[in-house]
Amino acid sequence: MIHLTSETDTARVAASLAAVLRPGDIIALEGDLGAGKSTLARGLLRALGWQGDVPSPTFTLVQPYDDLPVPVWHVDLYRLDDPAEADALGLFETDAALLIEWPQRLAGRLPKDALVLRLEGSGDAPRTLTWRAPAAWEHRWPANLPK
Repeated sequence: MIHLTSETDTARVAASLAAVLRPGDIIALEGDLGAGKSTLARGLLRALGWQGDVPSPTFTLVQPYDDLPVPVWHVDLYRLDDPAEADALGLFETDAALLIEWPQRLAGRLPKDALVLRLEGSGDAPRTLTWRAPAAWEHRWPANLPK
């Protein structure tokens, strides 16, 4: 567990994650509204070199960033009513890395090799970040977290 006391802390964690990201990786971002999931996703995209706006994919569901050193799809499943609706998105048919907000909407369909990051807290209060790192992330996460 680490404490994130500012957006700068979140950006540092996101940059450390971007440094080890590979095509096909899946990062599941869990947490309540306002916990910092989108902030972490924006930080990761910026660390990979994205210069433009990073809109929330709440309404588009998927926002692709294919022109990065590691292509990324930023996904927000908040509006899904049924896990089967995710099938039409082709999430697990791409070679892009996936950043999935609200992965619990997949109801058990999240691949076992996904890195699950859980953010807790909201507003001006510090957040906490916890994770479940499967074997696919061994030696990559959390080994390179900023000190």
